[in-house]
Amino acid sequence: MVTPADDAVFRPVRTGNPFEETVERLLQAIKLGVVRPGDRLPAERDLATRLNVSRVTLREAIHALTEAGYVESRRGRYGGTFVNEQLPKPRRTPAKRIARELGEGLDDALVLRVALETGAAEVAANRVLSAAEEGHLRQCLADSKAAKLTDYRRFDSRLHLAIAEVTGSASLTSATADVRMRLNELLDAIPLLERNLEHSNEQHQVIVDAILAGDAPAARAAMREHLSGTAVLLRGFLA
Repeated sequence: MVTPADDAVFRPVRTGNPFEETVERLLQAIKLGVVRPGDRLPAERDLATRLNVSRVTLREAIHALTEAGYVESRRGRYGGTFVNEQLPKPRRTPAKRIARELGEGLDDALVLRVALETGAAEVAANRVLSAAEEGHLRQCLADSKAAKLTDYRRFDSRLHLAIAEVTGSASLTSATADVRMRLNELLDAIPLLERNLEHSNEQHQVIVDAILAGDAPAARAAMREHLSGTAVLLRGFLA
């Protein structure tokens, strides 16, 4: 089944740099948990159409990701391109170096994230969710809580993207995916603190509960508090 998150990450690339943007889209799908380890990517013909690139360009991008250790191609009746069970570890570039490279882009991304995700939580709470949407949100929450330390960022990203998905806005989902990718390299560069993750999971539960209860002000406030904690932690390690 095609989800709003699939549409958000597998949207048409812009002209000019089709190979690079195709690699970016595929990495986004993997790193945000839209396709998980062991999952098969959409069929080549379908994926090329959705990305609006030639099959030659798509194959070149898949080859690059195969070389980098993200995917593998299998032959036969049940073949295709599959996400590897073991993904490459994020490169450990010092957080301060990444922050310097981002420059003013860091504050821009953090502000944009607050605007997008607090709004998403509010809109989601104001909607009457279908059983499928509610089940998807609950499953992403459960996956985030159960995630191993090494996989936490990906499942955390997937939950935040799921909240954007249930707003029913494709544009909001795409924008949320993009800003999360801008911040993920920096988040990967700071330590995962067990107590912080416990607190983060508690906050996730409050956010999802408020959304499912239809309490828009509470959902917005809980999301703002959660994002504020992440921003404080980032700035603490960058100080």
